[in-house]
Amino acid sequence: MPERLPPPALPLDLCQWLRERFLHLDFTTGGVRALLGDEAHSALSRGEPEAPARATRGAGELGTLVRLFLLGGTEPESDVEGALGKVDRYVAAGLLSRADDGLRAALDLRPYGEGGDANELADADWYVLSDLDTPASRQDRDHVTGVGGASLTLAASMVRRPVLATLDLGTGCGVQTLHASRFSTALVATDVADRALAMARSTFALSDVHTAELLKGPWLEPVSDREFDNIVSNPPFVPGPPRVDYVYRDSGRAGDEAIAALLADLPGRLMPGGVAQLLGSWLHVRGEDWPDRVARWIPKGCDAWILQREVTDPAMHVGVWQRDAGLDLSSPDARAQAAAWLDWMEGERVEGVGFGFLLLRKRKDGREGTVVVEDLPGDHSGLGEEMTGWLDRVDWLQEHASDEALLGTRLNLAPTAVLEQYSVPASGDDGGWADAGSAVVRADGPRWRHEVDAPAAALLAGCRGELPLEELLTLLSFAHDRPMDELVRATLPAVREFVRHGVLLPVDGWTPVPRWRGQRS
Repeated sequence: MPERLPPPALPLDLCQWLRERFLHLDFTTGGVRALLGDEAHSALSRGEPEAPARATRGAGELGTLVRLFLLGGTEPESDVEGALGKVDRYVAAGLLSRADDGLRAALDLRPYGEGGDANELADADWYVLSDLDTPASRQDRDHVTGVGGASLTLAASMVRRPVLATLDLGTGCGVQTLHASRFSTALVATDVADRALAMARSTFALSDVHTAELLKGPWLEPVSDREFDNIVSNPPFVPGPPRVDYVYRDSGRAGDEAIAALLADLPGRLMPGGVAQLLGSWLHVRGEDWPDRVARWIPKGCDAWILQREVTDPAMHVGVWQRDAGLDLSSPDARAQAAAWLDWMEGERVEGVGFGFLLLRKRKDGREGTVVVEDLPGDHSGLGEEMTGWLDRVDWLQEHASDEALLGTRLNLAPTAVLEQYSVPASGDDGGWADAGSAVVRADGPRWRHEVDAPAAALLAGCRGELPLEELLTLLSFAHDRPMDELVRATLPAVREFVRHGVLLPVDGWTPVPRWRGQRS
């Protein structure tokens, strides 16, 4: 049975009262932005307090809340009481602490939301409770991180289609569950840490999200008898020696073994067609090809897309995570920790550490899946749409797996495709430039780039949705004096890559299978 849950970090009745007061005073993402203006709001996002502090002058109770909770300020007790009512209960609950000149926030409590468009709900008024983001707080073993770069990155990459049940594995303060509440009927959030579960429970109460079920336990153990349409996780993924210095980031297993083991176990907790999305890191090991190494982790019967966003060398990797923990890197303890970490990486022949996104889908037919491991170029914002599109494009390519089926399709060049032609300095006395090649680039989302020769560029230009691919290749074979069978062999692998990256689009569009299943028996 799942372990007993800890009480919420804040009493639930206090969470309800705070929500009502915050909404009344417009202490929301929209209200804060309107108060600060674009310039000061951008400064707030960068962690620069002076400009937003100046913008709150004369802003009354809302200004008090912004300075108290978002700027780390000390506010007069009378001002806080005017905004929130009697303050003793907040001090007793551990939300506020008294200082010589007033009250300060003892926990991080901030508005959070998700913008909508014409096809979605209006921006959500959520609130996230976590530990303070200070060097001292970050050194606590059970530190609960708040809304940071990793949680925002994962949330932006989520596939958003209506589903029945979502699991937020290692929920922390509950950010991913909030986002999943927009498209999932049932929500389950798990964590191994009592403090994280307490924060998440308060986050859900503050955000008026009452459908989330919280369970305690490691990895997938609390849901060993359940299946989900979606699993989302920002797990402890920092590769290093097998130890746990900080629960939110250290798995206790050596290197990247934890991510590999989790990927192996995920299909057992997914419904057929279910999708799992994770952030993760993997080792670049001397003498091994990193894409092959990571691809071997993917279980049979699954589609997978692994996108490497960045690679750091061992020294930078250790330094980044020691700074993240708020350590003084020149202190004897930090030096000793860094030495042990680097010794371990040297012994394991680690040349670098990759970081990125992992998308896994359990196939409905049980057949061998499509597994792609590649570097993510350019901007990764809006990656959720790209993830969704990749799943649709992989389905379409699987339906048109034979050359005959692909040759019979009509394709359109994506309206965002751009042909780049580039030159290099010419040799010889005349100087000038010499043509060096060309590439087609998708100008939206990730900047997928494909080198193309003249026949390939001509083929892409001819993809206007009017002629089947086979007829276009027939015309090219005459124009470039190349045998048709040779052109087909050379072209179809590239066409499949163009489709997979959204450079070529089928005239009839994608036909994604709806993931909403209604009630299960």
